[in-house]
Amino acid sequence: MEIKEQMNKLYAVKDREQRAALNTWWKKGARSSIIAGTGFGKSRCGVLAMKHVLKNGGKGLLLVPTTQLQDQFAEEFKKWDAEDVLDRVEILCYQSAYKLSNEHYDIVVCDEIHLGISPEYRKFFQSNTYDKILCMTATIPEDEEYRNFLMKLAPPSYQLSLDQCVELGLVAPYEILCVPLELNEEDRLAYKKAQNKFVQAKYRIGDFDTFSAAKLILAKKMAGDAGAAKMFFNAIGERKKVVQHATVKIDKAKELVASHPDDKILVFSGTNMFTDSMGSALDALCYHSGYTRRERETALEEFRKGSSRILCSTKALDQGFDVPDASVGIIAGLNSKSLPMIQRVGRLLRLSTPDKIGKIYILYIKDSQEEKWLRASVKSLNNVTWL
Repeated sequence: MEIKEQMNKLYAVKDREQRAALNTWWKKGARSSIIAGTGFGKSRCGVLAMKHVLKNGGKGLLLVPTTQLQDQFAEEFKKWDAEDVLDRVEILCYQSAYKLSNEHYDIVVCDEIHLGISPEYRKFFQSNTYDKILCMTATIPEDEEYRNFLMKLAPPSYQLSLDQCVELGLVAPYEILCVPLELNEEDRLAYKKAQNKFVQAKYRIGDFDTFSAAKLILAKKMAGDAGAAKMFFNAIGERKKVVQHATVKIDKAKELVASHPDDKILVFSGTNMFTDSMGSALDALCYHSGYTRRERETALEEFRKGSSRILCSTKALDQGFDVPDASVGIIAGLNSKSLPMIQRVGRLLRLSTPDKIGKIYILYIKDSQEEKWLRASVKSLNNVTWL
């Protein structure tokens, strides 16, 4: 009974904060964004906003990044007693919605908005009209151009970081352990070769901001050494491939899995190929875009039911999936962005019991570009330990 009472108190706090977010959105003219850590319950906010606006009629549009989230959101309407407006809500992926034109909606709700404001997908907002808009994501986009677009489209009206969610008890507390690894001899030589190519290309381009200069040169918007620009990006790709496919990560992951014999574990890799390799080595289920929709659904269902306690993924689990009984994460592929890291960590922090603590191991290649990416991606998080 004590556990049930504790969980009810936590749910009451979550309900309070979700309603505070929606009230702030409404007071800002119902044209703004809710920025809150993974596990806050943004899906419920979107559903309740739709229910409120469409209760007396009208038409709504819900935009999501994946087909899996289309189905999931339809269930959210049933879960939160908003099924009566569902027949007036169209749920589309961004990749379909940007082709629409001259449509009008009483309300548009955009989930994972950072994935819906690329130069191509933002055409939706330029070619259609709407009275109200609610955008939702875990953090404000780090890319300056994307950030500026969101500020004009739907400036944030409510913000709550992942660590603030932890403090309020909305998600489980966590511990992040950054685990340094050394490349084997073959991978070390491959990385060194790519790094030398990278340095040579930078020298030939000669600009202080080599990345921007190389992009402008290849786009023919700036004079320069096109060969060096191609070499520069090739070197970045080769360097990234080496660290993301480092076999030493599989060895370490096997060791970590063995040390958590009773936990359900999520493993995130950098590429589908490496996810499959990891899954094979760990005798685990795999979930990524290379599988059919039915195969992905089956893997997720088997993991939820406990047929397998390990689920390996690439990016497909980053957005919106609820796996509350997973408590251990192994991240074996990353980049410098904070958002993917926060989303992955958030997958492990869904509350299932009051005493749950999420434990996340991040495997990185020491003294490589990956270490720099890691330091950048966890800079906004607390409880990070470097081993």
